[in-house]
Amino acid sequence: MPSSISRRQLLQSLSAAALPLGTFSCSKAKPDALVVGGLPVTCNLTLPVACVAKDASNKSLPAGARKFEYQYSKYSGWPELKESLMAGRIQAAYLLAPLAMDLADKGIPLKIVSLGHRSGAVIMVRTDSSYQHFRELAGKRVAVPSRFAVDFLFLRRMLMQENMDIKDVQIVEMAPPDMPAALYANAVDAYCTGEPFGAAAQSAGYARPLRMTRDEWPKYICCVLTVRGELINENPQMVQDLVNQILGAGAWLDQEPANREKAVQIAAGPGYFNQDPKIIRFVMQNPSDRVTYGDLRMIRSEFEDLMHMSVAAGTLKHEVAYEKYVDEQFARISQPASITL
Repeated sequence: MPSSISRRQLLQSLSAAALPLGTFSCSKAKPDALVVGGLPVTCNLTLPVACVAKDASNKSLPAGARKFEYQYSKYSGWPELKESLMAGRIQAAYLLAPLAMDLADKGIPLKIVSLGHRSGAVIMVRTDSSYQHFRELAGKRVAVPSRFAVDFLFLRRMLMQENMDIKDVQIVEMAPPDMPAALYANAVDAYCTGEPFGAAAQSAGYARPLRMTRDEWPKYICCVLTVRGELINENPQMVQDLVNQILGAGAWLDQEPANREKAVQIAAGPGYFNQDPKIIRFVMQNPSDRVTYGDLRMIRSEFEDLMHMSVAAGTLKHEVAYEKYVDEQFARISQPASITL
C-alpha cells in the first residue's frame, strides 16, 4: 500500500465514487416537470446546474409567468437509462453519443439536441508504476466501461496514434465504479473512463493520469442531451428552453472558479449526484480544464468522425446519417440562459 494513503482513506474515496452508481435513484416527479435522466458523472454536470437554475428563475417570477420546469433523475447505469428512454418513461436524457446513434438507427424516435460537455476522460495507471509512455501498455490489462463508451474509442484513438492495434492490449470490460479498486489491487494495469472515477483514485494518492482527453482529444464528445421525437413534435418550446438552459449552464460553469464551486455543492447533494464534494471538486480543479462545458457547439464533422470511429470499433454495424440522430434546429437558434446562482 502506498505510504501516502491509509486503508481508511482508500475505502472512503472508493465509496465516494462507487456508491452513487450502485443503486437506482429516481425521486418522485413534480407535476408538469420534464424529467431528464442522467448519471452522477461530471460529464453530466450541466444538467443539475440547469435544473437548479431554472427552478431559481421560476421562483423569482410571479406564478402566472413561470414556464417549464426540469427535474433531474439519477440512474444507476446506461442500460437502465437507455431502457427508460426507449420505453418512453422519460422524454429526455443524457446518453452516450454512439448509443444515441445506434438507437436512432434502430428506429427509436430519438434526436441529439445538444452536447453536455467536452473532454473528461482519462487513462489511469498506478502512481508507483513505471509507465510514462502509452506504448508501455502493450500486453497490459486495460479496463474500459463498454464497447459503447466513448472512453473505448479514446483508447482506440491512442492505439492508432502509436501505430498499435487493439490486440496489443488486453481489454477488460468493467463498471467504472469498480475500476479504482481493480487498479489498486493490480487486477488491471490501467483503466480508461470518465470522471469522477479517475479523480477518485488520483485524489487518494495511488493513481495518476497517463493520458487525458484534454491533451489528446480536446473536442472529445461523450454525453449528449437526447430527447424523444414526441417531445420535439408536441412541445418544441420546452425543448428549446431546455437547450438554452443547458448551454447557459455550460457557459456559467466555465466562466469562473467560484461558479464551479457552486456547481460542486449542487451536484454533491442527495437530490443529484449524492457524492463526496471533495471528489467532484478535484475534477473541477486538477486541472481546471479536465472537463469543460463552455463550448457546446454541435459540429457535424465531429459527430461524423465519432460515428466513423464507432463503425471501425464495431460499436455501430454501419454508417448512420447525421440527420437521423441529430436535430440541429434548437442549437442553431439557441440563446443561452442567464444563470444566476
